[in-house]
Amino acid sequence: MQLQLEAMIIIQQYYMVISSKHFQKQASSLAQMTISTALLSCDMFPVVEQLPTITAQTSGSFIALPFDENFLFKCEAKGNPRPTYRWTKDGMDFDPHKDPRVIKEESSGTFMIPNTKGKVKYQGKYRCYASNKLGTAISEESEFIVPGKSQFIYPLLHFPKEKTEPVVVTEGDSVVLECDPPQGTPPWQMYWMTNGNLRHIEQNERVSMGLNGNLYFSNTLLSDSHDDYCCFASFSRIRTIVQKPPMNLINMIAYKANETEFFFFFFFFALTFKGLGSVISFREELELECIAEGLPTPVVEWIKMLDSLPKRTQIKNYGKLLTIPNLTDQDEGKYMCKAKNDLGVAVHHFHVIVEEPPSWQEEPVKSQLAEIGSDIHIKCSAKGKPQPTITWKRNGQPLDDFPSTNYKMLDDRIIILRAEQKDTAVYQCEASNKHGTLLVNTNVLVMSEYFTYLVQCLFCRRREDPEGSLDGERYSLLKNGSLLIHKVEMEDMGQYKCLANNSEGTMSLTTELFIKDSTRIVKPPQDMKVKRGSIAELECQVECDPTLRRELEILWMKDGMNILSNFSEGYFTDDGILQIVNVSHSDQGNYTCVVRTSLDQDTASCLCSKCDTDVPDPPVQLKLTDLKDRSVRLQWVAASDHNSPITEFIIQYEENHWEPEKWKEILRVAGSQFSAPLTLYGHINYQFRVIAVNAIGRSRPSMPSERYKTPPCAPDRNPENIKIEGHLPHQMDISWEPLLPVEHNGPSLEYKLSYRLLGVEDSWKEQMVKRHSFVVRDTPTFVPYEVKIQAFNRHGWAPEPRVVTGYSGEDLPLAAPEDVSVEVLNCTMLRVSWSPVPQSTLRGHLGGYTVHWWQTQSLLTSKRIPSERQSLTISGNRSHTMVPGLKPFSEYSLTVNVFNRRGNGPSSSPISFTTPQGVPEQPPILRATNFQKDSITLVWAPPHETNGFLTGYLLQYQTGMTFIDISHVTSSISVNFI
Repeated sequence: MQLQLEAMIIIQQYYMVISSKHFQKQASSLAQMTISTALLSCDMFPVVEQLPTITAQTSGSFIALPFDENFLFKCEAKGNPRPTYRWTKDGMDFDPHKDPRVIKEESSGTFMIPNTKGKVKYQGKYRCYASNKLGTAISEESEFIVPGKSQFIYPLLHFPKEKTEPVVVTEGDSVVLECDPPQGTPPWQMYWMTNGNLRHIEQNERVSMGLNGNLYFSNTLLSDSHDDYCCFASFSRIRTIVQKPPMNLINMIAYKANETEFFFFFFFFALTFKGLGSVISFREELELECIAEGLPTPVVEWIKMLDSLPKRTQIKNYGKLLTIPNLTDQDEGKYMCKAKNDLGVAVHHFHVIVEEPPSWQEEPVKSQLAEIGSDIHIKCSAKGKPQPTITWKRNGQPLDDFPSTNYKMLDDRIIILRAEQKDTAVYQCEASNKHGTLLVNTNVLVMSEYFTYLVQCLFCRRREDPEGSLDGERYSLLKNGSLLIHKVEMEDMGQYKCLANNSEGTMSLTTELFIKDSTRIVKPPQDMKVKRGSIAELECQVECDPTLRRELEILWMKDGMNILSNFSEGYFTDDGILQIVNVSHSDQGNYTCVVRTSLDQDTASCLCSKCDTDVPDPPVQLKLTDLKDRSVRLQWVAASDHNSPITEFIIQYEENHWEPEKWKEILRVAGSQFSAPLTLYGHINYQFRVIAVNAIGRSRPSMPSERYKTPPCAPDRNPENIKIEGHLPHQMDISWEPLLPVEHNGPSLEYKLSYRLLGVEDSWKEQMVKRHSFVVRDTPTFVPYEVKIQAFNRHGWAPEPRVVTGYSGEDLPLAAPEDVSVEVLNCTMLRVSWSPVPQSTLRGHLGGYTVHWWQTQSLLTSKRIPSERQSLTISGNRSHTMVPGLKPFSEYSLTVNVFNRRGNGPSSSPISFTTPQGVPEQPPILRATNFQKDSITLVWAPPHETNGFLTGYLLQYQTGMTFIDISHVTSSISVNFI
């Protein structure tokens, strides 16, 4: 125990880990715990050596932006001896110390590249190597990107100069205005405006901007003609907005705009395509775009083939853009967009494939300590799509570069056989696919078993008590300088300091003691007897310290041999459960569950044996007694139960008229009962059989009994679940649930349907029908009826049926709501109320009311607006509601109608109302130009919606901690600084 702990201290950088068994088991191994110390003297002392470990690093990629002062490449490591550092750039050696422009940190491998004009030569992929005499740790690869002029960082602050010709189309044609912005530093944003008055282009079902920045017109109107269409690109990270030269769209008048069946043009963004397939990474956002041209304007809808759209799906840009955030593999599949107008339909398919960057299936162990001659296992198990490729290195060099006969490389691990001291190194595992790379450094220290200490430790102190020595019954100081702690407690966790001296001086060493929960089996596998040919499950539930959960390993042994290594078939393990399939005589034995971590382990065993139990034999000697018209008694004799008591009997019947050779259950009785009375239907030729059940399962069915045919009789009951519906105004549809065939009780079953007007007619109108539905025609509209249905066969009538009530068919309401009034609450909402429609004019079940409203003109421009109706449906008997979403400073018209199941009634007379002015939207653009020593010029665009008469702008700028307001300015202003 002492030697194991000494080795552990060295490999874990003065950290010591021991297990607290909560004093419930293995008390002897807990009775003492040794902390090994070392004395540092001037001439000879044991050196505590440590492999290098990266503690801070730069990873990923970053872009050199003009506003950054320096670009930091961090690399810090710990180890003993202290690590030295070197770098590679694009796989070649790179020495920051040989470049006078690079800023170095002498205490680590960190350096900084200054943001100067010559930084483009530093572009590349960097990796840091931290080494000492024991090995080399490497950092993750980091990429430094220096955008050039073509990437829109420096002087190119505009679109490429080009001569734009006017775009001439005929009214009704489709057209595309291309943006083609320069590629810049993401994120970027694109939008279209008219250059003259800086107004945004209104987008709708007909006009929209695609993900690639182009402006698409599904069809054109004369009002689309402008000579100043401008595409703007905004690059937020470099604080720049650029615009393309204005484009002129000329829409010529056609004698008549042709209505034509449309076709598609499709545009995609941020996807990789293989034919019609698109590949996108796990957890990213999927964007599929469908823009169609045609007249009338097409409407787009989205479908996932053979499935429904995920609940996270969002439909944007007037139905043309489908987005799904946080993609999972469940979102893979074929998606279809379908566009249609009155003249046709067109479709396009997208095949979406979701892939995943590498991730660890379990976190690799980052340090291992091994004795000379032992086998070392280094596991590196990763998942991803495509499946990651595993690459192994030793001290930063490919493992294949080290010819050795004791390395064994498997799919996800390497094994170092019969380890030697020369195998001490840092081993790297890289898991990579086209979506990314994972790197882990594993420190492996191979040591001899014994250590010699040449000095005497005088005393040890707790960090919490720096002035006092450790004393007491639980502490013992050994001759070799080790400290023995008896009966370890959780309070013993902490840092310890050992002071040692000899004739040359005094030295000290600090170590830290961690106490962790033990690894223990809380629910061991149980002894069991198993039936041959069945499946047996042994369960082993485990608890361990949370910090060791990732390295927990569960093994199963049979008669002392590892099951997975020595038995190839019939055994399956999953999360502490061992499953034995198709148990046979050879599976008998002693099974042991072994659970272990790098700290400790626990075991538990059970005995599994084959038993002689089986399902019962089928019952015998079936006999029918007490034969009556509608009942019979069935008797039987139980056969062998095969050492498992019979718990119940299942009685089944078969009849040879309606469903011959189909057996149905009629009754279950207790296993102690050997006869049962059976209630029967009339006019059925029965036979019976019995099945016995015990804890193992069901027996085979018994041989059938002799047949017994019951005499015919009148039906026992009438139909149920009667439905009365009115699908048309002057008829009543009646349906019901028919009797089962065995319930007929005799031949020639029919139904007598009786109906009459509720409260009006005394006599019943009757119809004899053989089916289970009937239509009563020429009825008054929506009036109540009484209905009853009685079963009948050649041998008589069923009992008197119950009466149900329903209504004949509905018709459209006759009247519109009256007293409609509105109360404008603010610039976007009003309250509308009305008087309920009289029941006599409703002519059906009240469904509710629908409010319709439409904008007739803008009070800002006095321009008449084409009618675009909006509606709000209110269910039930309501007489008021709120109407949201109105546009400020506009004139509207509004109507209300009632509806029933048949449809809508007439609308009320339109009433007009106006909304007051509202607060304007914020200006979409604010640009600073003409930078001078003491002034700048600010230019902005007016808001998309002013929501009233625009009276001016309030400009604020800050000097120090004071805000200064400038009111009522136009769209530009020069600001002088003091």
